[in-house]
Amino acid sequence: MDWAKYRTTTFDELIQSDGRPRPAARRLVEYLAGLSGRELAERQLAADVVARVQGITFTVYSDGRNVDRTLPFDLIPRIIPLSEWQRTEAGLKQRMRALNLFIGDIYGRQQIVKDKVFPAMLLKDSVNFRAQCVGITPPLGVWAHICGSDLVRDGDGTLYALEDNLRIPSGVSYMLENRMVAKRVFPELFETSSILPVDEYPSQLYDTLAALSPRPGDTPVIALLTPGVFNSAYFEHAYLAQAMGIELVEGSDLFVADDDCTYMRTVYGPKRVDVIYRRVDDLFIDPEVFLPESVLGAPGLIRSWRAGKVALANAPGAGVADDKVVFAYVPKMIKYYLDEDPILPNVPTYLCHNAKERKYVLDNIEKLVVKPANESGGYGMLIGPRSTKRQREKFKALIEANPRNYMAQPTLALSTAPIVTKQGPSPRHIDLRPFVLSRQDTYVTTGGLTRVAMVKGSLVVNSSQGGGAKDTWVVDLSDQEGEDG
Repeated sequence: MDWAKYRTTTFDELIQSDGRPRPAARRLVEYLAGLSGRELAERQLAADVVARVQGITFTVYSDGRNVDRTLPFDLIPRIIPLSEWQRTEAGLKQRMRALNLFIGDIYGRQQIVKDKVFPAMLLKDSVNFRAQCVGITPPLGVWAHICGSDLVRDGDGTLYALEDNLRIPSGVSYMLENRMVAKRVFPELFETSSILPVDEYPSQLYDTLAALSPRPGDTPVIALLTPGVFNSAYFEHAYLAQAMGIELVEGSDLFVADDDCTYMRTVYGPKRVDVIYRRVDDLFIDPEVFLPESVLGAPGLIRSWRAGKVALANAPGAGVADDKVVFAYVPKMIKYYLDEDPILPNVPTYLCHNAKERKYVLDNIEKLVVKPANESGGYGMLIGPRSTKRQREKFKALIEANPRNYMAQPTLALSTAPIVTKQGPSPRHIDLRPFVLSRQDTYVTTGGLTRVAMVKGSLVVNSSQGGGAKDTWVVDLSDQEGEDG
């Protein structure tokens, strides 16, 4: 691989502005430089074949059709030095502690609202606030057990929190599969570099779910509730259930009996379920309480949960904090609940319910990324610099009609990482989604899922928008420095 012509106009994760590799990436860059174009192409082909054989797919909703596609995988890993990662990990743990305290407070005394730190108006108009959850105290006091926080790096190298996904975050299976593929393609590098492992995630997730069991002391019966094979993340649901050795169920497999316990239908008769890792949205999880026409959940599930007979992860109602407007208040939550300064800064955010900030957004919309409060997957947003006048006018009208529902952020010069192309290494914008598990303590995946905007110049990395992925290596340089010294 020839790095001589590799150039990027922003911060690059592997190559410095002077063309030299960053210290943590030096071995990788030198190794790749020793491979011919043909060897690289063969390894990329081998990686693609493994991805297809493993069935690493994602459903893209396009033009009214559901297209099941292999998630594009790029060979060249993203590198993060361990020293930087340790600070990032501490920042993520801090955010999760504050967010869980916030959710518990919102469904309890609402002291943060009474103290006017969090606006009552935002809570009143929250589409993810579930009145049915008021007064509930879930096991361990934890509402959001699994979180996928999106991080981005700006052109000056600063790592920012972009959003926290607290409802049903997806992507961790791709992180695990990417590592498996990378080990097959680059076995030499795993033998000679201190690359921290990621494969303990399924056991950590299992321990997190088991800790919620209402029957402590027994081996809990845990199930993953999926909407079914037509869901975009069904591959992940099946993957995680298999990796943890738990049941994969759909709503029709479950029922709640007169004793308020939740049971699973089996060929041997009903079997009580202790913990459900639900990958079904709140509104579809229980037709007795939410949407009566839903067939994705099970009638009585909320009743069983309220009675303490079954645990649900993430807890219903946790999405009240998974709101891109609420996100802007996380630094204040950290100060309010923990009396600490945020370790990870938020991407600067303009809230359209604030008249002054709304005027700024409307006056500068061509420079900003505008997002609705509760969309996900990259849907429904406007990227100002890439937008047409017609699109901008449409979003201005949407903001004026419902300012609570919109926020805006500056268009960051997102960092890049090289991908393999026929013309050699070429920079693409990336982000990072680490996964955080909360129980008595907090666990963070080592690195996370690096998502890649496969189209040159694009800032949209979402899998549902055609993005791809690459492995993320957190590298311990202390061994390397000792060896080199």
